[in-house]
Amino acid sequence: MENNVKEQDAQQYEGELTFWDHLEVLRWALVRIAIVLVVITVFTFMAMPYIFDQYILAPTTSEFFVYQWLEKVSGGILEFSDDFAIQIININVASQFFTHISTSLSLALVLTVPYIIYEIWKFIRPALFDHEVKHVRFAFLGGTVMFYLGCMIAYLLVFPFTFRFLTEYELSAAIQNQIDLSSYIGNFVMLVMVMGIVFEMPLLAWVLSCLGLITKSFLRQYKSYAVVGLMVLSAVITPSGDPFSMMLVAVPLYLLYEMSILVVKE
Repeated sequence: MENNVKEQDAQQYEGELTFWDHLEVLRWALVRIAIVLVVITVFTFMAMPYIFDQYILAPTTSEFFVYQWLEKVSGGILEFSDDFAIQIININVASQFFTHISTSLSLALVLTVPYIIYEIWKFIRPALFDHEVKHVRFAFLGGTVMFYLGCMIAYLLVFPFTFRFLTEYELSAAIQNQIDLSSYIGNFVMLVMVMGIVFEMPLLAWVLSCLGLITKSFLRQYKSYAVVGLMVLSAVITPSGDPFSMMLVAVPLYLLYEMSILVVKE
């Protein structure tokens, strides 16, 4: 009886919109997303000089609040030199201009994620059965929260410690580090975005389990192999390669794997 109801609902939905109607709905959803992205980009572009000085460049000095907080709570075990200050230089005529644009767009994209999720939800909502709505809504909400959590951990921990290790590493005293603006921003944006995407692991695992591709027993059986893979992934995400920075990434990745085991079906 339930299957018949599902088939009738699906047929009714499919009869309401044709394939081209679906494409039209999708096109307007993409147009709205593009408009919102452009509007937010304009605001982030105007605010970028302040954001750059107060937040993006904050990890380049010892005054960064994370350094001071960790030194305080560790009782001095973690020491951060008070004279730590890295000067970011520009060696390309147009680099500051294009960095202003690209960074504004990247920040706008991060801020637009909830609206993008909302448009995706609106697009697929009519095709869902009532019992599926709750689960998909929870998945979208959880995925958004996890994305921002990953970005936050990257900004507060992964990038600052990776940056400090690389800038303080000394091959020879005769070599003076001069960090280029493009190099700094490239690593900053890459780490923040990658960590945000990686934190979608539980959501991906849940989707794969709904498709019948993985189970709890499968993830538990291959946990040891997964740990090795997560260590390799953490080494790739943190180019510094030092054990402390790797653990800052590896521990959250392992916790995400354990969370994935909890959310997948038997």
